[in-house]
Order: sequence, then structure tokens, then C-alpha cells
Amino acid sequence: MIRLSKAVMVLAMAFFASLVAFNNVTDYATNFAFVHHVFLMDTTFPGNQLMYRAIEAPWLHHAGYMGIIALETATALLCWLGGLHLLRALRASDAGFRAAKRWAIAGLTLGFLTWQVAFMSVGGEWFGMWMSEQWNGVPDAFRFFITLLAVLIYLTLPNDGSEA
Repeated sequence: MIRLSKAVMVLAMAFFASLVAFNNVTDYATNFAFVHHVFLMDTTFPGNQLMYRAIEAPWLHHAGYMGIIALETATALLCWLGGLHLLRALRASDAGFRAAKRWAIAGLTLGFLTWQVAFMSVGGEWFGMWMSEQWNGVPDAFRFFITLLAVLIYLTLPNDGSEA
């Protein structure tokens, strides 16, 4: 049951990342506005000393947004692949099941890095996104990466042996 639990949790993260990437592609303009304003820093506290970091070139806004979509898509693909490998290894030896975790670990790690680094560190701190009442994605990013991290921790716990 623990092995199945780990597999379906990875698949749940694959589904989540897929939906996020799909939404960003199919509703490009709405979600692009978020990246655009974060890069412009136009809704941060007036007169803050970080404004030198603002990026005004629209092509860089699009490049950054496409990079985010690529990371979200890669996270989804790796987690789908990882979840399927885990399902196929449900009855494998302990070593076989541990080996099947590699794609899931890669996907969950990439997802964690996407939301922690891109959104919390770069968006939140570098571009001061936390100062914006309208374009602050820090709480959502935290919720996303902490969920990915929780699944990653659970997946890597050595409690999924054939005797479990």
C-alpha cells in the first residue's frame, strides 16, 4: 500500500504541474500579465531601492514566461514518467522499486526548484514581488513547492520495502 501511495502522490503532482502548464499555454495573456508586472516591478512599493532590477524589455518578459512554462512542463513530464515507473515497480524487489524512483525524484526536485527558485527567490526577492498587493505570487509559490517537497520527502523515505 505504501508503494501505491507513493506512486499516486507522484501522479497527483504530475497532474497538478500539467494543469499549471496547460493553463499558462491556453491562457497565455492572462498569466503573462503576472510575469510582465513582476519584471517591471511597477506595483512594488513606490521609491523602493530595488527598482534598478526592473526589466522593461518585453521580449525578456516573454522569454522568462516561456522558460517558466518549459520548467512546469518538464516537471509534469518527469512526474508522469516517474509515477508510471513506480506503478510498474509495485511488485518489484526493494532495489527495483528504489531504482524506479529516479524519474519521480527528478520531477519533484525540478518542480520544487521551479517554484522555490523562480517564484520565491527570483520573483519574490529579486523583483520584490512580495511588495505587490496585486501581483504577489509568493503565497501560492510556497504552497506549491512545499507540497512538492512533502511528496519528495515521502517518496524518498525508506519505508517502501516489500515487507511494508
